[in-house]
Amino acid sequence: MGILITVLSIIFTLIFIYLGIYSLYLFVFSVLGKLIKIKPPPPANGLSKFIIYICAYKEDEIILNSAAQALTIDYPKDKFHVCVIADSMQPETVEKLKAMPLQVVEVVFESSTKSKALHAAIAATHEDFDAAVVFDIDNIAAPDYLHQINNYLHDGNRVIQGHRVAKNTETPVAILDAISEEINNHIFRKAQQVFKLSAAIIGSGMVLEFKLFKETMAQIDAVGGFDKEMGLVLTRQKIHVNYADKAYIYDEKVSNPEVFKKQRRRWLSAQFNLLKTYGATGLTELFKNGNIDYFNEIYQTAILPRILMLGLMPFMLIISLVMPGIGPSWQLWLTATVCCYIGILVAVPAEFFNSKLLGAVMRIPLIFFTMLALLFKLKGANKKFIHTPHNPQAK
Repeated sequence: MGILITVLSIIFTLIFIYLGIYSLYLFVFSVLGKLIKIKPPPPANGLSKFIIYICAYKEDEIILNSAAQALTIDYPKDKFHVCVIADSMQPETVEKLKAMPLQVVEVVFESSTKSKALHAAIAATHEDFDAAVVFDIDNIAAPDYLHQINNYLHDGNRVIQGHRVAKNTETPVAILDAISEEINNHIFRKAQQVFKLSAAIIGSGMVLEFKLFKETMAQIDAVGGFDKEMGLVLTRQKIHVNYADKAYIYDEKVSNPEVFKKQRRRWLSAQFNLLKTYGATGLTELFKNGNIDYFNEIYQTAILPRILMLGLMPFMLIISLVMPGIGPSWQLWLTATVCCYIGILVAVPAEFFNSKLLGAVMRIPLIFFTMLALLFKLKGANKKFIHTPHNPQAK
């Protein structure tokens, strides 16, 4: 019996170290991200030339609207070029796209991925640009998006992640997805700048110097999670990723629970696959080269989704009360739980505290168990591209 208690104490202590450090991380970054203001760059005294890559896989109706919207961005027309990568599109859709003042790169892959699409687009880009922008098929940029990004480029930044926000909150799942996005924006992008660390790249609404974009993409061939791999490749070279909080890019949130489950399974699989591939290099880069930024990126591939933390922390607190004397005390678990919840709640924008929130919160237990189950169903999810369908009616 004594051996069993010792083993359980060791296991619970290790769990506490993992979850406790994560809870403290959420608390510190979230709170300081609210208290410390980041000064935006000054207005630029010149105009960069952009190429906007729109990755489009099927969903013909959506790309026609997105492409048309991209052309209306409030920026000199001779200073940006739109390139649509049309993967598996209908011939009539391709013809309509070609009638617009933009470039169309037609591709068909046996197994489609975003990185393959971007490789094809880069190969088809013969003009020189200052920076490359990546949009998803459903993304709609705010009118001043390029002007906001231009300010950061002229302030010496080589990589900038825009502020992706929800354009739909019509269902409880969409609301939770939108809140999750804003929590990530605050903790893993905006607040990272307080500590001079890189913002996490999302995969759309991001901008890189064109030459750097080509060099970085040449190192990436991920099936899923190409954005996370890009963040690792960049920070390993000590290239900082800034976050443009006012450069809005509107993104459709997942409304259907089944689509949500498939999307999160793909994301989790990609995240842990990258941890397996790059994880061992984190400590080496930290102690050998003093690369805290890269180590921080590695750490972010090792953490659980926030929805799981909302359930695991109170569960472990209850366990510590039911089984006193085994592992850390309930007081320590309570402290960690409070830090976790404060960190997450502080990161939620005020506009989400409305009448719709209660209905969304009621779905959290179901989503928690769904996400927990997904941790045991990740095998094979990162070997094949899993498409996330969109709603043509989302505005």
